[in-house]
Amino acid sequence: MQETLFIDVILPLPVPRLYTYRIPFDSNALIKTGIRVVVQFGPNKLYTGLVRKIHQTPPKEYEAKYIEQILDLNPVVNEKQFVFWEWLSSYYMCNIGEVMNAALPGGLKISSETKVILNPYFGSDYTSLNDKEFLIVEALELNQVLTLDQVSEIIDQKTTYSVIKSLLEKGAIVVEEEIKEKFKPKTETFIRLTETSTKDEFLKELFDGLEKKAPRQLDVLMAILSLGRGEGGSARNVKKSEVLKKAEGAEGAINALVKKGILEVFSRETGRLEMGEAISGYSKKLNEFQQKAYDEITAQFKEKDVVLLHGVTSSGKTEIYIKLIEKTLAQGKQVLYLLPEIALTAQIINRLRNILGDKAGIYHSKYNGNERVEVWQKLIGTKNGLNPKDEEVPGDDQKENAPYSVILGARSALFLPFDNLGLIIVDEEHETSFKQFEPAPRYHARDAAIVLGNFHKADVLLGSATPSIESYYNAQSGKYGFVELMKRFGGMQMPEILVADLTEASRKKLMKSHYSPLLLENISLAMENKEQVILFQNRRGFAPQINCSMCGWIPQCTRCDVSLTYHKNINQLKCHYCGYSHRPPSTCSACGSAEVKMRGFGTEKIEDELSIFFPNAKVGRMDLDTTRGKNSYKQIISDFEEHKIDILVGTQMVTKGLDFDNVGLVGILSADSMLQFPDFRANERSFQLMAQVSGRAGRKNKRGKVVIQAFKPEHPIIKNVIANDYLSMYIWEMMERKNFFYPPFHRLIGFTLRHKDIDVLNQGAKYFGDLLKKQLGNRVLGPEFPTIARIRNLYNKKILVKIEKEASIGTVKSQIQEMQNIFSHHKEFKSVRIITDIDPL
Repeated sequence: MQETLFIDVILPLPVPRLYTYRIPFDSNALIKTGIRVVVQFGPNKLYTGLVRKIHQTPPKEYEAKYIEQILDLNPVVNEKQFVFWEWLSSYYMCNIGEVMNAALPGGLKISSETKVILNPYFGSDYTSLNDKEFLIVEALELNQVLTLDQVSEIIDQKTTYSVIKSLLEKGAIVVEEEIKEKFKPKTETFIRLTETSTKDEFLKELFDGLEKKAPRQLDVLMAILSLGRGEGGSARNVKKSEVLKKAEGAEGAINALVKKGILEVFSRETGRLEMGEAISGYSKKLNEFQQKAYDEITAQFKEKDVVLLHGVTSSGKTEIYIKLIEKTLAQGKQVLYLLPEIALTAQIINRLRNILGDKAGIYHSKYNGNERVEVWQKLIGTKNGLNPKDEEVPGDDQKENAPYSVILGARSALFLPFDNLGLIIVDEEHETSFKQFEPAPRYHARDAAIVLGNFHKADVLLGSATPSIESYYNAQSGKYGFVELMKRFGGMQMPEILVADLTEASRKKLMKSHYSPLLLENISLAMENKEQVILFQNRRGFAPQINCSMCGWIPQCTRCDVSLTYHKNINQLKCHYCGYSHRPPSTCSACGSAEVKMRGFGTEKIEDELSIFFPNAKVGRMDLDTTRGKNSYKQIISDFEEHKIDILVGTQMVTKGLDFDNVGLVGILSADSMLQFPDFRANERSFQLMAQVSGRAGRKNKRGKVVIQAFKPEHPIIKNVIANDYLSMYIWEMMERKNFFYPPFHRLIGFTLRHKDIDVLNQGAKYFGDLLKKQLGNRVLGPEFPTIARIRNLYNKKILVKIEKEASIGTVKSQIQEMQNIFSHHKEFKSVRIITDIDPL
């Protein structure tokens, strides 16, 4: 007798539990933990779920539905991944389905699409239909089937529920759910000789015959043999596109040879991913200081799971990483190399591929869904296509399907299906880009990487020239190993840092727009010396604000409590929070005055003005607006490396570990704006940004220069940057944080409450705050409005909880969960959304 099997399924939804489904008897042998199944959830919606557990216990509260379909022969998620997901769900207080949504590439998530078809029993009585219903039925008679998007377009109405409901009640239509497979393997057409055509005697006879009667067919055969030999294999399995390039008029000749039974044409799945070739001897020898640091790291890994490498900018940390990667690969293990910005992958992947060839892969948000699925597949060692039905073709080049051993990626690379990690490198570990803000899970990739390393028993190396205070504290207290590399590679000197006093320059009327004489003079000098310049301004757009000189009116976003930023290239005022935009006004909307002026400056304005000050210089810009395209980062970096750009203007993207050999000058246009930010981490972040961007200046044979523009040049943080004195900054910040109960002495949990009605929000926030204070006392701060209280027509209030380092975080979370449950069951506040952020930044 067959066993009745049930499975617990993770659904890609924010639901607080797993759901149980039943397996048909004929599928018992196919079901495995970690494979994808299609299941019905709710009245008729279909989703991709992941099998977490197989058992024989039916659910007590409901009758288990049968699964709809099994999608995989083998697991796409392994046990270590599931354990990691469950930790993320628990620690960051979110649902496992939200983790699944973040983890799986879109191409692996199948959902159903609602289709509308005409009811064959409806007849032709249209008298009961209104105008919109008639349009839908008429369209169905022509097209037979419509999606809800198409219905919406036909009736010119965003929501279609009421119309569809009415048509269903009148019996005019039937609604069906159709499964949508998102991943589409890329295929390519190949040509090969048939089995009989490969024999030498047959080929000789064939060549003699074709030479006189069909010379073009002979050209095609010669091209196939040549291309096959060129790839290092037999003359089989040649791409048709390559044959068409090599042999003129080949299409007809190929068809003729197929008809004669000499050639076969077939399709095969191929990859979308770029491949690399290892270059023999490319790996560089470490210098004395790098070797010492490398030896210390390997020694400390024998005692510590995590080591912090504090190496100054341009000290050659990447070369040490490469040596550690080579050592790990020699042990037969995998490596994850995390970077905070996609821009950095463009430079480093080329170096890695020169050493490792096609063992190294990339994974980040600029990859489309299909490319991400292919990276996923190459880690689990499958062919392109999760369940390949094609047989292996003899003589195929297997290079495309060789599994990756090293992944270079942004924070989402943590979720890839590693099964044997030996090393995780978190480069620029201090960067806030490692923190996920929206949607859940709101994880920090550095902290999550340490836990992932623990699950794999892998070494974790954190690297930075300006470590986060938390990581430096953990290293100083002995929790992490600690290694310093304080000499720049190749004898390079640290840059000379000059400060332009903007108060003095403004008083003497020496400023030209937003540029001090000191900065302009040094840019001119760099241009004369054929050196490149990087200018840092942490604000994009042309003018952050437009206002009326007569009455003070400022154009505001209609959906957010924020002023609009002017973007000259599109001549639009834009909101950087919700995307709302409109054309700039010529007169004041409040008083009608024409005295509407632009205030402040962003990267776009700097780019525009530099073209006036330095007409012969080629100016480029690197910010969110110029890097939206898939390869835009890569192109800007490539242009700068090839000296197609003389002056690169950018936001904090230009501060993050980029390595250029001809940068003679770095300019920081507004140091004060960073230091005045209302956040307890403002000093730390300002030091990190200024020190990092300063580190881009300098070459092996010449000391670089940095000009910092500031209204308060005596600020302690600016002095620390000038002296490259991380330790003084650290000591001062530690005293401040201890006095005011901030990390690393206390842990933080943040709550954001959201609602469209400000009165409901105020009442709900007060109620939730009181619940927390009843349990946690004066550890709770707030509720209060943030700097920007309304975003996308939703009002926000913040609550912050400070928890002593020695307190049980698990106990506190349990208490919070209990308070959230009480709040969610309060009738008046059911529509108030609470967002929980563990370790907020």
